[in-house]
Amino acid sequence: MAADKTISVLFLTRYPVEGASSRYRVFQYVPYLEKMGIACTVQSFMDTDMYRLSLSSGGTVKKIGVTLRAMLQRLGMLARFRQFDVIYMQRELFPFGPPLVERFLKRMGVPLVFDFDDALFIKKPSRYNPIATFFRSPGKTLDMFRLVDRTVAGNDWLRESAEKEGAKAITVEVAEDTRRFVSAEEKLANRPDYVTIGWLGSPSTVKYMAEIEDQLREVAVRHSDVRWEMMGSGEFAMEGVPWVTEDWSIEDEKAALARYDIGLMPLPQQEWSRGKSGGKARTYMAAAVVPVVAAIGYNSELIREGETGFLCDGEADWVTALDRLIGDADLRRKVASAAQRDVEARFSPKQKAAEIAAVLHELASAG
Repeated sequence: MAADKTISVLFLTRYPVEGASSRYRVFQYVPYLEKMGIACTVQSFMDTDMYRLSLSSGGTVKKIGVTLRAMLQRLGMLARFRQFDVIYMQRELFPFGPPLVERFLKRMGVPLVFDFDDALFIKKPSRYNPIATFFRSPGKTLDMFRLVDRTVAGNDWLRESAEKEGAKAITVEVAEDTRRFVSAEEKLANRPDYVTIGWLGSPSTVKYMAEIEDQLREVAVRHSDVRWEMMGSGEFAMEGVPWVTEDWSIEDEKAALARYDIGLMPLPQQEWSRGKSGGKARTYMAAAVVPVVAAIGYNSELIREGETGFLCDGEADWVTALDRLIGDADLRRKVASAAQRDVEARFSPKQKAAEIAAVLHELASAG
């Protein structure tokens, strides 16, 4: 099939657009892919209401009910599989159970892509849903590596992990569109006298802030005029650090990042952290926010120490980096500007969409 011929692709995501991994790994590429001759149909396993429910505690019976409904809706979409040249799975088709449907599609000759940007082959407990924890199967991810026609990984460590299990894999790093933020020059022209330290995420990831709680408390004592903001953390408090929290939304994210001078991304020093693809840090960089992040895995590839952000390898590094940045406005401006330029050059959505399009056309031609 010629690369300029329209092909039809079914994108099956885990989350709606509100979910960061689906928004960054699929939704942001759709407009570019369609301009490249790819007709895109996107179906999310979770709708918005189910996604919000998944981030809340309790409600087990309701969660079971909406999950069963979501499974039926996905099966209904998959019944149309012959209408598509390629099926692109952002994570697995269903959150539990063996890959029976995937195997059926493979036998039917449907080209399959498996996209992942996290260490799904390492089991981690769910903060909100013990049933989900029970059914999670890292072995299923390993099966997917061997089953599909192509695996698309968010970083090289994930790609190499997939290849060790027999996958034919490529790396497509996460894109970030700097155009949705004001330029660094405009943002940094008229900053307030105080410094704002921010964190952007979800209730499922705010737990990692405990990794640096003592260090942040120390910084808060030293710098009483610093403003501390969180977006997307849900109900959160940290003794000794006056966090101001707000709910996440696509509309409000841009305004929040415009207020941040410094953005935090702690991670535990554990093997699964190497699977993280730097999404939070990259978003800070794109918005001209200085990233101060854990020095583990892909973060060390993403950030040039002292030039486009700061990598913290031990407890003292967090205090040192924050002290230095809080006290040096020129350094904040220099690093924030360099970070935004770096993202613009390395991670444009159009460039990453072209990498995905090449895979889709290749598979459609072979199918």
